[in-house]
Amino acid sequence: MQIDIRTQNLELNGPLRTFIEEKMEDIGRLLGDVGPVHVHFEVSIPSAHHQKGAIYYAEANIDINGSLLRAEAKNYDMHAAIVDVKEQLKIQVKKFKQRLTDKQRKPTEA
Repeated sequence: MQIDIRTQNLELNGPLRTFIEEKMEDIGRLLGDVGPVHVHFEVSIPSAHHQKGAIYYAEANIDINGSLLRAEAKNYDMHAAIVDVKEQLKIQVKKFKQRLTDKQRKPTEA
């Protein structure tokens, strides 16, 4: 799994990179061997002068053989936003894998 991490209005330091990679490894284990997987992950502060509301934004786009899985979250805590994205992706990955197994179980015509 290849992970591209991008930040906007904040610095990508070592601990943040490690945290994101650990969360995406969980998704990678769920995916198993489905082919090449490319992850675009973005963490940002949408506005430098934000007064109230959710200020951290996290987004992930996973490209699996032409299929796109996408999740985004806003939260007061950056780590919580990343975990929220991971949880949304877990649900989507389970549905994606179920569709793959359903295609393989297609009934044969008699």
